Amino acid sequence: MMRVQNVRKSFGSGASKIEVLKGINLEMRAAETLALVGKSGSGKSTLLSLLAGLDQVDSGEIIINDQNISTMSEKGLTQFRAEKMGIVFQQFHLVSTLTAFENVVLPLELLKRKEAASEALKLLESVGLSHRAHHLPSQLSGGESQRVAMARALAIRPTILFADEPSGNLDEETGIKVMDLLFKMVEETKTTMVLVTHDSDLAKRCSRVIHLEHGSLL
Repeated sequence: MMRVQNVRKSFGSGASKIEVLKGINLEMRAAETLALVGKSGSGKSTLLSLLAGLDQVDSGEIIINDQNISTMSEKGLTQFRAEKMGIVFQQFHLVSTLTAFENVVLPLELLKRKEAASEALKLLESVGLSHRAHHLPSQLSGGESQRVAMARALAIRPTILFADEPSGNLDEETGIKVMDLLFKMVEETKTTMVLVTHDSDLAKRCSRVIHLEHGSLL
């Protein structure tokens, strides 16, 4: 489903060059859920950005669904991400000028899905927000915003879902409810997921946990 081969990533140059990822090798099966844990600065978010095609590797390969995303053109990668990947960020990243419904329906409309509107409404209903469909992000709570972001990420029925500390900006009680919902949706749709988290209890809910330390997997 996903194969990562000897991926390296550095930032800076010359004497100030910092090697963040030092030859990462990783394989994932379809429908597997993987928790990526490690201390702050260990390279978790950098690795997730590379896996999601948001940044380019220095060397090595990332192969998802038999497609080598590390050699794709920017246009090809954008299309692949739109069709195959869902991403949930800590900061929600909703479009502030669009309603909850419009945020969820947008990726479906970009893919020209015939039932885009009804699919988006069903997704909002599944995250308990059908009554907030026409509210802007500024009118939603943090928990509601993250549930909209989850609905948007899963709208295209992605091959793989990437989640970067998705409960990090929520209070403990709201975070637990949102993560319960995320795991429920991932399980029901049999979606492959990579979850970056510092929460050991949350990590244990995944089918596998891997540790990143000083840019290397343990």
